[in-house]
Amino acid sequence: MSRETYNKRILGEALYAKVASSHILLVGAGGIGCELLKDLVLSGFQSIEVVDLDTIDISNLNRQFLFQKKHVKKSKAHIARESALKFNPSVTIKSHQANIKEPQFNVEWFRRFTMVLNALDNLDARRHVNAMCLAADVPLIESGTTGYLAQAYAIKKDITECFDCYPKPTPTTYPVCTIRSTPSSPIHCIVWAKSYLFSQLFGNAEEDETMQEDASEENAHELAALARETKELNDIKASMGTEDYPRKVFAKVFTSDIERLLTMEDMWKYRTAPQPLNYDTLRQQAAAAQNSKEENNIALVDQKVWSLMECFEIFKQSVVRLSKRLQAEQAGNPEAILSFDKDDEDAMDFVTATANLRAMIFSIPQKSRFEVKSMAGNIIPAIATTNAIISGVVVMKAFAVLRGEIATMKRTYLTTVSRRPQLLILEEPSKPNPSCGVCRAASATVQVDLALAKLSDLMEKVIMASAEKGGAGLTEDVAIMDGNRMIYDIDLEDNLEMKLAELGVKDGTILRVSPDEGGDVDLAIQAM
Repeated sequence: MSRETYNKRILGEALYAKVASSHILLVGAGGIGCELLKDLVLSGFQSIEVVDLDTIDISNLNRQFLFQKKHVKKSKAHIARESALKFNPSVTIKSHQANIKEPQFNVEWFRRFTMVLNALDNLDARRHVNAMCLAADVPLIESGTTGYLAQAYAIKKDITECFDCYPKPTPTTYPVCTIRSTPSSPIHCIVWAKSYLFSQLFGNAEEDETMQEDASEENAHELAALARETKELNDIKASMGTEDYPRKVFAKVFTSDIERLLTMEDMWKYRTAPQPLNYDTLRQQAAAAQNSKEENNIALVDQKVWSLMECFEIFKQSVVRLSKRLQAEQAGNPEAILSFDKDDEDAMDFVTATANLRAMIFSIPQKSRFEVKSMAGNIIPAIATTNAIISGVVVMKAFAVLRGEIATMKRTYLTTVSRRPQLLILEEPSKPNPSCGVCRAASATVQVDLALAKLSDLMEKVIMASAEKGGAGLTEDVAIMDGNRMIYDIDLEDNLEMKLAELGVKDGTILRVSPDEGGDVDLAIQAM
């Protein structure tokens, strides 16, 4: 009996044929992505591509079951592929360790897929995939989890509400994601400071476990690197209470760990590389600023965003205070640990200072102590069972897409707080918001030579040209946006003579053209 016999019986010959011939794009290989990739290969899907930028961290292993300890520091996308193929070796899976916003993943690339499945925890990336799927006119199944809560729903241009049809509320809870390699927002730095560094130094973190897996020739260097990191942390803990303790902590997490990340050159092709900090340099700057009222008077006002020098000084002070507390408790109980409490002044000083130092390293905006306290107090862990349930729901929705049921496909919520007895709650699908500036905009793909074409060429031959000539038929009184960056309006005429490449327009860029009278047009740029 063949491996696919049961899938054919369950799905029926007609649906199985559509499943087997589909080409699926999975964006994200983390908590949801691992479960989803496993479900896809077991459900009859034969052609899958998976994109994920991140590498595997030991803290992922309690819920991302395609990964093992021997895979730590390796690409999530590549290892997810290898592990999933063990479930069904006949499936074709192509993996990309890359940012889905990179130029190679343009609109034409998205058009190659039958549908796209989002397994992301990054709001900006989800919006980007939404826009690309709308431009490519490809169905998207969006999913997300927060603790024990989750949702999944389908998006299709002109049929359903899109991801940006209505503003997303500012989140008040945050899932723990992969935040130790490529943070991109303040919350990533705060999670790192609270859930990783604080636990490592003063708590009982799982990262302290030593690696017992046999090292193959392929992964021996990764395990050796991880063993070195573990030994470094143990050495640092052994020096707790000494004058040199703050320096050792700082040098590990803000200097040597960052320098290690910089050796992974592929990670920084399309994003700003981090800049390590140096303890001695900052100490000299602090000493030189002793006569400066601004730097010498460390203001602990909650609403104030601390400067680099303030973060440095508060880091040193809080490390010493927390260390003394932990040593005092361990004098009576050697197993004693400190637990994070947002109302603990020392803990909040430590988390705020270290989160902001990390944010500075990665060119991320810093937050005030008040903001850090609010965000750190609402971080909740990712739950493996939630990921598993919602991944199954996504696959069921993929079947419905292939049956042509997008218009009637209900939005699914997973909740444990409903008065109803069932875990899954269904909601009728919503139509597109007529005022949505994303899915209601007209769209077109424009092939251009970015190195030769000027913005004026785009204006004359595409934006202002009549419909008979293949243009949008607009006037020059428009605004042209590249994301949140304006590259043209009536007061930016100097840009007209600049080449598109000089303006930062790349293959895959979507330009939003907005006339005064309304009726936006999205131009998907495809390099020739």
